[in-house]
Amino acid sequence: MSLAENSPARATATPETVDADEARRQRAARIERIAKWTLPVIIMALSIFGWGWVVTANEIPHYILPGPDRVWASLTGDWGMLIEAAYLTGWITLLALILAVIGGAGLAILFNQSKMLELSFYPYAVILQVTPVVSIAPLIFIYVDSKVAGMLLCAWIVAFFPVLSSTTLGLNSVDHNLRDLFRIYGATRWQKLRYLQLPSALPYFLGGLKIAGGLSLIGAVVAELVAGTGGIGSGLAFRIQEAGYRLNIARMFAALAMVAAMGVFIFAALSILSHLLLRKWHESALTREH
Repeated sequence: MSLAENSPARATATPETVDADEARRQRAARIERIAKWTLPVIIMALSIFGWGWVVTANEIPHYILPGPDRVWASLTGDWGMLIEAAYLTGWITLLALILAVIGGAGLAILFNQSKMLELSFYPYAVILQVTPVVSIAPLIFIYVDSKVAGMLLCAWIVAFFPVLSSTTLGLNSVDHNLRDLFRIYGATRWQKLRYLQLPSALPYFLGGLKIAGGLSLIGAVVAELVAGTGGIGSGLAFRIQEAGYRLNIARMFAALAMVAAMGVFIFAALSILSHLLLRKWHESALTREH
């Protein structure tokens, strides 16, 4: 018998071993898919049950901390008012996000094409980002007559920079070997931008877009609180503020739940969009599928 046959390093993968490993991987993937949806639901159910138990056991007054049943009753009873407020907040958020995408991505492309332009204006974009919007909003509402336009501007300021910075990073992160290849073949600036830089920057842009989606909602809520809009122009933030003044804490929780649901919906929608655009070629999506 040869030494190679007796060597412990000799690894022979039988078909049975391969099938067993594949079965384990499929079982683990199936468990992960189920846990992805069931575990958050279980945690939410336990949290609501614990919340109700604490309120009942300690006999906490409803004007301090309402139970889940009172919040649900307020959500269903005030649904017409809350959904109208959510409609305004949602539109402000969506329009701010669209403007942030157009302005952020467009400016990032201009910065990439002109280094002098980037050196001139990028520091001011950073200053605009690091300045709290709550300190800028009062000035905006002094100079902008329309409160809806002022809220839109505040939300845009918050959501603009993540798109700009992420897209700029993506455009500047092109593989240098591919850049040299395009140069060797005499590609024009437009061809390099269209066929090389934009596809390479897409994952960065989508990552910034998911951040900007949540920030646009935050900006819309903060702007509503500063503007103090009422009547027809009242959003969810105003309803939260109004309910607090009236000690209607159940309505406050109901409106806050709607804001949270909107944020989750925005993140989920943008995550689905990112997956659809990247699933066939980018590693971040391929590793989730395979």
